[in-house]
Formats: sequence, structure tokens, C-alpha cells
Amino acid sequence: MTTKLFIVSVTAFCTYLCTYFFDLSMANMEQYMAVCSVLWLDGIFGVWAGIKREGFKTYKALRITKNTFTWLAILTVILMIEKGFAGTGWLSEVIVVPFMVLQLISALKNASMAGLIKTDELNKILDRIDNHKGPRKK
Repeated sequence: MTTKLFIVSVTAFCTYLCTYFFDLSMANMEQYMAVCSVLWLDGIFGVWAGIKREGFKTYKALRITKNTFTWLAILTVILMIEKGFAGTGWLSEVIVVPFMVLQLISALKNASMAGLIKTDELNKILDRIDNHKGPRKK
């Protein structure tokens, strides 16, 4: 009898957690999709530029997945804080929006380094912002 009670308790707890995270993610679906979209856009352009620059590197391509899960976990914790504490509804905008802007700038730089964007002025501006990726090949 106690084994059945334990199994039912564990199942109920797991069901509660899954339902909670499902409701949280569906209520904030746009934020989750925005984070995934920006990360994968930057990652794919980065891999494309990397292939042209130095060849395909598996560990760099796998960073896309690692970064996506890391930022999804951060977003989930932020949304849990917003839901749990009144007056913290601004938290996700303050933390996630600057990150997304920087990732979009990085995606633009990666797209230009891959040869997809040919605007010289954009390249000049982006070269000043994202110096760690090295000089652009002409």
C-alpha cells in the first residue's frame, strides 16, 4: 500500500510540475519563440560565416543548442519570478531585450561575414561593435 501511495505521490508531483511549466511557457510563448529565433538566426549565420572563414567546427555549431537551452532556462526562471512576486513584471524586458539586441547585432555581423549582406556602411559599424570575431575577409 505504501509503495502505491509513493508512486501516486511522485506521479502527482511530476504532473504538477509539467502542468506548471506548460502553462508558463504557453502564456509566454512569444518570448520563448523570440529567444529561440534570435539565437538560431545568429547561430546559423555564425556557422555559415565560420565555414567560409575557417571550415566547419562541430563544437562551435553545438554551442547554438547549448546557448539556446541556457537562455531558455534563464527566461523560465525570470518568468517564474515575475509570476511569483508582484511588481516584477518588468524583469524579463530588462534582462532579455538587451540580450536580444546584442544577438541581433551579432547575427547581422555574421550574415555580412558570410557574404549575405553587402552594405559597406553596415560593415563599418558592425566591425566597431563586434571586434572579437576578427577582421573581415575582403
